[in-house]
Amino acid sequence: MEILWFLMAMALLAAIIVPYVRRRRGGIAGGFRQVAPGSPYAADPAAYGFLRQEELDIRLPGPDQDLLDVLDVVQHTQDWHAASQLLAATGKDDEIRWQRVQAFAGAASLELQQRPGVGGSWLRSWRAQSPKDAGGAAVHAEFLVQQAWRSSAAGSDDFRIILEEARTVCGDAALLAPGDPVPYIVELAVARGLGYPHEQFDELWAKVIDRAPAHMGAHLAALHYWCEKWHGSREEADHFATTAAARAPRGSLLAALPLFAVYEHLPEVNLVRSFYQSEVVTKAMGGALHAVHAARENDPLLPHVRHLLILFLVRSERWSEAMNQLVRVDGHVGALPWTYGGDPAAAYAVYRALAVAGYEASGGSPASLPR
Repeated sequence: MEILWFLMAMALLAAIIVPYVRRRRGGIAGGFRQVAPGSPYAADPAAYGFLRQEELDIRLPGPDQDLLDVLDVVQHTQDWHAASQLLAATGKDDEIRWQRVQAFAGAASLELQQRPGVGGSWLRSWRAQSPKDAGGAAVHAEFLVQQAWRSSAAGSDDFRIILEEARTVCGDAALLAPGDPVPYIVELAVARGLGYPHEQFDELWAKVIDRAPAHMGAHLAALHYWCEKWHGSREEADHFATTAAARAPRGSLLAALPLFAVYEHLPEVNLVRSFYQSEVVTKAMGGALHAVHAARENDPLLPHVRHLLILFLVRSERWSEAMNQLVRVDGHVGALPWTYGGDPAAAYAVYRALAVAGYEASGGSPASLPR
């Protein structure tokens, strides 16, 4: 069965993305094979109303039309005022504020990458013309963090210099918006990059949870610090995730945090299906599924959990459950696990096609899929 699963992946890779770009996560190695017409491997995702790969939006994990409208205005006019107004109208303790700060910073960072020295000028104007705008300061801090991770090797002098500047701007943003957890959440990435000692990190984390104790985005950012590849261990990351899940209030997505901890410690390549059906993975998936069912439908972090569930459900060959998640997120793919690679839309499309093929091979059809 393991070889069959592997060959299915090879066939779909050939059919969907040629040439295939190896992804960092997911455990599928390259290879090519023709897909026979009528084969279950040739199942058509479009029959389920899914968007074509080139139509997938890689900017966000889920819909936020207000943000997209403002981004279009800002990028076309290079005028920052609409961004400032949107953040000013977004609650300080709302999860969506953090996502919007990330999106604005990411847009400016990408512009600068595409047009060095020119791109992202609206953010520079924002900070120069309104230095006491709390939203602008938070976006600037997150922009610096993203620049450090994108443009410099971790641990290099340039990397540390940019993150030190980000830490300063985080402090400025915190002073401009007392009670706002976002500047401290941004600093969690600084702490990871600069290697804060555990005691210093704990002090920073206390400031976050004092302001937003059940903030899912903050917990995801903190989890990265505790992972084995940074400043903790697998055991510390698992403890952090399971403790947060156990304390999660009703309807909170924090119950899904252990699945993110499992994901952070996945091996680079794993073709053993039994791993994804192990007790640890099954329990973490169960917690995430429970969190998804109990969460508010408009929770801005809900698409993050659904996207990660898709990877685990497909790898566990739980086709129907994977399809139930896909119909709720298709269209936006700016989330883990797809964003780890160079082509999020292609990575997502592979797993979507695997889910469709497995679903139809098990007797499913577009007509039988609940919406």
